[in-house]
Amino acid sequence: MGSCIICGTSTDGYICESHEEDVVFAFEGSHANQLTPGRFYRGSVDGFAEFGVFIDIGDSVTGLLHRSELDSRLESLDWDSGDTVYVQVTDVHDNGNVDLTWSIRQADREFRGSLVDTPEGDELPDEAEAPDPNERAVAGRPAADADESAVTTDEPQTGESSATTDEPQTGESSATTDEPQTGESSATVDIDGASTESETDTNTKRATGTSAASAADDGEATLAEPDEGRERVAIDELESRVGDEVRVEGAVASVRQTGGPTVFTLHDETGTVDCAAFEEAGVRAYPDVEQGAVVAIEGRIERHREEIQIEASGLAVLDDEEREAVEDRMEEALAEQAQPEAVAPLVEDGAVDDRLDEIRDLAGLIRRAVLDSRPVIVRHDASADGYVAASAIERATLPLVRDEHAERDAEYHYFDRRPLGEGVYDMNSATRDVTKMLDANERHDEKIPLFVFCGVGGTGASKDGLELLSVYDADRAVVSDGATNGETAEAFVDTAGTTASAIAATVAVHVDPDARDDLEHLPAVSFWEDTPEAYAELASEAGYDPDRARDLRQSVALVANYQAYEDKRELVADLLFDGRESLAARLATQFREKLDTALETARTHLERHEVDGTAVNVLDTDAFTHRYDFPPTGLLCDELHRRTRDDAPVLLGIGEDELLVRHVDALDLDAVAADVADGAPDADVSVGATGDDRLTFLVGERAAVREAAIEAVAERS
Repeated sequence: MGSCIICGTSTDGYICESHEEDVVFAFEGSHANQLTPGRFYRGSVDGFAEFGVFIDIGDSVTGLLHRSELDSRLESLDWDSGDTVYVQVTDVHDNGNVDLTWSIRQADREFRGSLVDTPEGDELPDEAEAPDPNERAVAGRPAADADESAVTTDEPQTGESSATTDEPQTGESSATTDEPQTGESSATVDIDGASTESETDTNTKRATGTSAASAADDGEATLAEPDEGRERVAIDELESRVGDEVRVEGAVASVRQTGGPTVFTLHDETGTVDCAAFEEAGVRAYPDVEQGAVVAIEGRIERHREEIQIEASGLAVLDDEEREAVEDRMEEALAEQAQPEAVAPLVEDGAVDDRLDEIRDLAGLIRRAVLDSRPVIVRHDASADGYVAASAIERATLPLVRDEHAERDAEYHYFDRRPLGEGVYDMNSATRDVTKMLDANERHDEKIPLFVFCGVGGTGASKDGLELLSVYDADRAVVSDGATNGETAEAFVDTAGTTASAIAATVAVHVDPDARDDLEHLPAVSFWEDTPEAYAELASEAGYDPDRARDLRQSVALVANYQAYEDKRELVADLLFDGRESLAARLATQFREKLDTALETARTHLERHEVDGTAVNVLDTDAFTHRYDFPPTGLLCDELHRRTRDDAPVLLGIGEDELLVRHVDALDLDAVAADVADGAPDADVSVGATGDDRLTFLVGERAAVREAAIEAVAERS
């Protein structure tokens, strides 16, 4: 019976079942059937095809990473043959074909451990061939200077672990293993208040007067006693101190176990650095120290494969005042860095200017999340306005993510955009998000994300979903019409009187002022009619005249309807930012053709009612629309109302269990809902998406709702 290299749990082999997907394997088998589905493997690019990428796993097996399993377009990959990639085996067929899927982790350091998958079973990596950048530390403890102590691993026959320091007379330091032959004495190492008790061999006393601490009874290494005058060094200063023995303080961002040392990624108020601590090959050093612990680490600064790293001679967990001092420094630095710059809005717009404080608060939340390595999840309405608004925030946030995280796939790992087809953030959507969030947190130590809502989240229909997120302390920011949920979000910007895109584009400028040129045309794209002159002029100056802005709006509205729950990141970026004018024109033509066909059918079946002198048009959307094809019912009713409102100021689109209300003058939808509920008391009428002016009701009361709605809107128009 062995122990898990990650958590220390007793298990058969080197990894327990719950952490098997946290380890990357090198494959040394010769047949596909020796692979284990579900495991992540280190491979190399063999070749490309129209349908995917062939990946070599080991020397004898090749699998297919189908293009549908990639997080980006096949054509956009910058891989070359022979490049190292990381994949998960999903299936091994009887004919030897191997199915692979993409791994969001594309470096050894992003896994928590590394093992070798051989025909005889799992093994620790060979130290001489360890691919980890910490391979130098695998051979033994990092040694200190001749006039300092060095921590080494001793294995006494008594079963107790004792670390001794042997300093050769030549002045060079070395790591040794000694058997204690004498009695042992108790020693306490105090590091500015962070103390660790250990037992040291009496032979550790040197003629020079230098002493070192041994490992504790449970095998943990301890922090060597520092020089009294040694001061803390900020991580961003380590580059100029290569070769020095230093002390750094900060929070543990992650812990991963290699075939040799345990690597602690430490971050302070200035940056991040890897610290390698060696107990035994593949054995977890400091098993009680986990992600989030505030620690002090001392060791020598080394450079491995062009990256700065500390070879730790010891580590201690800080508590009380010392911990608070570190946390305060980090919090102050993070808050200052996250604070948006004071930038001007895109144009002078009263609807935006009145909300600048809320806009800056929301931008600060996004910047803070990126700096804190929390994913940003943007939930948005599956409409042209929703897509444009969310894409504005995406465009401004991705450069920050790339600057903060060096991994090639960081922009997919730390930012996600998820459309909402129903226009509300209901419990179904919230449950899906919470499930993904908790799974990522449990399996990959991913932090709880920030959720940003664009064009959704402002009505009571979204309240339960937002409150479910709050149970898990997930921050929520809302850009939406209707202030119902202002108290259930950390930031709320009401879009009344403008579009979500106009607000979101201004938020985006505050997130990243350098993105301003990419965003100037977006507000104009989001207005279906009556585009404010200031936004139209700004778009024109950016190269988007009214016809081109119209084509963008219509093309985005078209693609929004298909694969409704997919973000279509690259396609939307091609339309909005990458100058694919011919693509937008082609899709816009499809939009107009499909919409005109649907409008012709709808107008044929439009019913006109006169109530107290008010004309009301009624369309049975359940009977006379293609509900699951383009155009969606809401968009169809919008355009139908624009073309008929001169004759009838109100249009009702009544479906199986929903009612769409379109009107010329301002209409209090909550009051209409109350009137309809009075007229159809058994229909359970409620307000759905405010931006879509939608009511929902019980199917069995459809006829009663229809009559009550006609009376209600006529009376209030």
